[in-house]
Amino acid sequence: MTEIYSLSPISSPAAKVLVLGSIPGKRSLEVQQYYAHPQNTFWPIMAALLGFDLQLPYPTRVQHLQESGIALWDVLATCERQSSLDADIVESSIIANDFTAFLGAHSPIQHIFCNGAKAYDSFLRHVRPRLGDKKPEIPLTRLPSTSPAHAAMNFQAKLAAWNVISDFVTSR
Repeated sequence: MTEIYSLSPISSPAAKVLVLGSIPGKRSLEVQQYYAHPQNTFWPIMAALLGFDLQLPYPTRVQHLQESGIALWDVLATCERQSSLDADIVESSIIANDFTAFLGAHSPIQHIFCNGAKAYDSFLRHVRPRLGDKKPEIPLTRLPSTSPAHAAMNFQAKLAAWNVISDFVTSR
């Protein structure tokens, strides 16, 4: 098994939405970019929802997220995993990121959206119990995974489900 680590969060002080993955896949870790696998639909969905060109360089796409009030991070700070699949994460190796500090520094966050089942389940299991009374309960919504491993849903269906984020984004 290989021990892997999360990327640093992408955020701005005015972020209203936090989108959480479980932990980056191999390609994302190699290039140090969120959702770097060419078949992951995260960036095509964000481009469609926010109205930017998908071919923009990564830093410019990140800037569009920040200007729209969207923060990105992962539930897991570290874990052991052999492949890029969430199913291969060794449950006993999970250490969650520090959401008490993150949410304390990002008080405008109104909603947390989880990119897939593993992010959602891991947040409920490893994060929410530790938040306690320190932070009022922020709504948590599970969205369909943008991973190419989640092929049961086509792009248009994923886009329709992810459209709920549009209610929270800052118009550009």
